[in-house]
Amino acid sequence: MFEIGEYVVCGNKGVCVVEEITTLNISGVDKERAYYILKPKYLSGSTVYVPVDSSKESIRKVLAPEEARKLIDAIPDIPLLTIANEKLSEQTYRDSMKTNQCVEWVRIIKTIHLRKQKRLQAGRKVTAVDAKYSRLAEENLYGELAVSLGIDRDKVETYITEEIRGKAAVAET
Repeated sequence: MFEIGEYVVCGNKGVCVVEEITTLNISGVDKERAYYILKPKYLSGSTVYVPVDSSKESIRKVLAPEEARKLIDAIPDIPLLTIANEKLSEQTYRDSMKTNQCVEWVRIIKTIHLRKQKRLQAGRKVTAVDAKYSRLAEENLYGELAVSLGIDRDKVETYITEEIRGKAAVAET
């Protein structure tokens, strides 16, 4: 059970704060069932209602700061996604997004970054599917890491890059 004021990650809504835990007085809704009322941090004007007893909706605590730092340290070793068939790339990305896990978002970002480089070197544009899922994975990952580490979301990518470069420089010496 989550507490009021706690940050959680909720499905495709990203980081949310638990505003309330209550029953809903809406016709057609079980008046006895408790719901989390969540406010997405990066989607202003939105409200998400998730049954407390629901396992369908993917909801979990935001990474603790130490977990976030460990994830960033592990990024160079996180494997790429395997896309056996180009026509199934979107399904592969969608399945990874549905896990609601930072490691999967990193895999998407790394995979698409490499694909983008190869396409640009070949004089081709980035596919719309790659652009869409790269953006979604980055929004989710950077949003969660920003909350976890207490930094602005628009500074997370630079923070990650500097941390990885710093570790690589130390390893070389």
